[in-house]
Amino acid sequence: MLDVTDIHKTYLTADGPFAVLRGVSLSLGTGETLALTGESGSGKSTLLHLIGGLDTPDQGQIVIEGQDIAALDDNGRAALRRGTVGVVFQQFNLIPSLKVVDNIAFQARLAGQHDPDWAAALADRMGLTAQLNKYPEQLSGGQQQRVAIARTLAPKPRLVLADEPTGNLDEATAATVMDLMLELVAETGAGLLMVTHSEALAGRMARRLHLRAGQLA
Repeated sequence: MLDVTDIHKTYLTADGPFAVLRGVSLSLGTGETLALTGESGSGKSTLLHLIGGLDTPDQGQIVIEGQDIAALDDNGRAALRRGTVGVVFQQFNLIPSLKVVDNIAFQARLAGQHDPDWAAALADRMGLTAQLNKYPEQLSGGQQQRVAIARTLAPKPRLVLADEPTGNLDEATAATVMDLMLELVAETGAGLLMVTHSEALAGRMARRLHLRAGQLA
């Protein structure tokens, strides 16, 4: 499903070039789960953003279901994120003018893959049914994060990229969210690549890789 080969990424800083990623390669099969761990600044989020088509590598190749995403233009990468690849960000990125029910459905509708029954099931399993007619500003941080996760899962993406997806949730809710993500993998064959600092969450994934100073340790 996912093949990452020899990825390099350097950013220019006030102190000169900074190599964030230095030759990272990994693969993820259909239905596999993989935890990516590492210290802050090790390149975890950068790698996730590159795989999600939010940025482009300086060198290397990222292939998702046979598609080299470097060959896609901005519109092509955006279409990939709407349907094939779902990204859960550290920030909620909800649309403030839309109610919860419409935020959950937003991405799936853009992808032409909106399933009202699945969206309702996601809301129920995330504990959001009573919040569906509220706006994001009326929710707690934890509730907003659950909406963001439900929105990502609504189109039933083939690959889920999650950047600290439960960082704003209490332990019990975090466990529920992880249960749902792992159920999606089992039900649809999606792959799940998750950046996390949590040893407990990393331990629930089938495999684990550790980034150190831009390289896999």
